[in-house]
Amino acid sequence: MRSLFFIFFVVSLSFGADFITKTEYAKMLYINPRGIGCISCHGKNAEGKVISKYKEKNRKTKQVEQKELISPRINNVSFERFKKALDEPKNIMPSYFLTDEETKILYDYTISLDKDGK
Repeated sequence: MRSLFFIFFVVSLSFGADFITKTEYAKMLYINPRGIGCISCHGKNAEGKVISKYKEKNRKTKQVEQKELISPRINNVSFERFKKALDEPKNIMPSYFLTDEETKILYDYTISLDKDGK
């Protein structure tokens, strides 16, 4: 019985590294890295989208104006800008605490979502 367990253990370790591809892992990170995913704010193809609409009173005109909170497009930014946004989040951007490898594969994945080539 021990030898059977040992053989199973060795075989499982040898196949464990290839269980999921980097692209699949990156997609999982994009959809839900640490609670809330990039997809929630930046859209299915990282093209950016309207997150919320709200009303705000203009101080000068005293009129109520309709405003939109829009996330930026992230499928065409440089790696340095992408990494900085993750490492030093501002405004409503959450902190994710990704490793350097996770940041790189997530960046490569978002760039691959640029369907327009812009």
